[in-house]
Amino acid sequence: MINVESSLLEDGKVVIMDGSKSDIKIDANEQQSKESFADFCKRQMRNVLYFLVEDWCLSAMLGIITAILSVVMDICIEKLQYSHVAFYETLRIHWYHYLALLHWLLHIVLLTFLSAASCLWISKQAIGSGIPEVKVIMHGFKMENYLTVQTLIAKMIGLTLAIGSGLPIGKEGPFVHMAAIVATILSKVTTSCHYTEFFANEGREMEMLSSGCAVGIACTFSAPVGAVLYAIESTSKYFAVKNYWRGFLAATCSAIVFRFANFFVTAEQSGTIMAFYQTSFPTESFLVEELPIFAFLGLLGGLFAALFIFTHRKITLFRQDNSIYRMIFRKNFFAFTIFMALVVGILTYPEGFGRYIAGQLTFRETMADFFNNCTMHITNTSKQPCSKKLLQHWTSVSSESQITIFHSLTCYFITYFFLVSICISINVPAGVFVPSFVIGAAGGRLTGEVMALFFPEGLRGPN
Repeated sequence: MINVESSLLEDGKVVIMDGSKSDIKIDANEQQSKESFADFCKRQMRNVLYFLVEDWCLSAMLGIITAILSVVMDICIEKLQYSHVAFYETLRIHWYHYLALLHWLLHIVLLTFLSAASCLWISKQAIGSGIPEVKVIMHGFKMENYLTVQTLIAKMIGLTLAIGSGLPIGKEGPFVHMAAIVATILSKVTTSCHYTEFFANEGREMEMLSSGCAVGIACTFSAPVGAVLYAIESTSKYFAVKNYWRGFLAATCSAIVFRFANFFVTAEQSGTIMAFYQTSFPTESFLVEELPIFAFLGLLGGLFAALFIFTHRKITLFRQDNSIYRMIFRKNFFAFTIFMALVVGILTYPEGFGRYIAGQLTFRETMADFFNNCTMHITNTSKQPCSKKLLQHWTSVSSESQITIFHSLTCYFITYFFLVSICISINVPAGVFVPSFVIGAAGGRLTGEVMALFFPEGLRGPN
């Protein structure tokens, strides 16, 4: 290190080392003057305003805006799903069976076509989940048109129509993508702020994207803590600790908006607005003797998850490599999507194969049946018998014949295992979280019914 000695002369020039004058002028009076109290207060007020806009306002706005979009979409989805079943029931009651079948298929096919069309005509980047692309962007890669207003509009329209049609797909991945787009838009809007150098910072945009991922999960499960943990776990290799509370604030604001929505929206319209998988455990929710069964279920769940991924991969490779498939479906953007919508409609038709898999139920209604605290196959002797409506969903084939709950749950598990693995890759916005949860719940319910069959009095017996 070089020690440089200098002195300030009267003319404001600096003498450096050997006494020679430099041409650098320094205002001695300005350097020696102190900041006034008024200037100090103004600077502190700017810092406080900067902090509020930087963290609190943007995070809260992100949660509130995304939740409002989610509530509007959920109401539209519920309306579409309700009209699908209600109009079918009206036609069936009046013995218009062929019209009922036509309506059931046409509803699914038409809405699926419109969903794919919105992605094709507005933004193709809206197709699929969106989580992989968000992860790639957060790791520093540029992807064109994935975080634009056009993609947000296409995602909202396409997802609403796709889920409202009755396709076995989820909404979590698309909601994460939508929240990330809202976060990006907010970051760009705030570039007009006085502190443009902050809002134009790319690192800040990545922080907002992380909060957006948390909000997307909170809009689905109303679980702010779990949403933030997901944002840490799934979207970032290196997560800045300072982003944790920002994501939690945004997710909490989103959950609060959902709580208000539940208050103002009627029960018939609530549908998917209500938090999925609400649980109410008794004082003793399980016995120690049941822990090996839970461990076995966890092992089976992991094996079937690997099989699901393997199946999805094989189907994707088949669609890419098979010459017959490419000759039939690859020439038209809508061909395979419409074909799968038709397959779903045929399999879920309540008067056909759908009677074996409760085809008229949505995922939300199916989960409510699976979580019901009753034993389906011993209703006459059970202390907590299942309702007649629930049993009608899963055991009544017709007015004269019935099937066992074991057959219906097995059919449901196998059918949706393959349907979901295919439908999540068609040309519509689609998620896989809720479908995978429902398939797992079907397997868990089937295991519970088998346990109740072999141990009708429980593992510890009547005493």
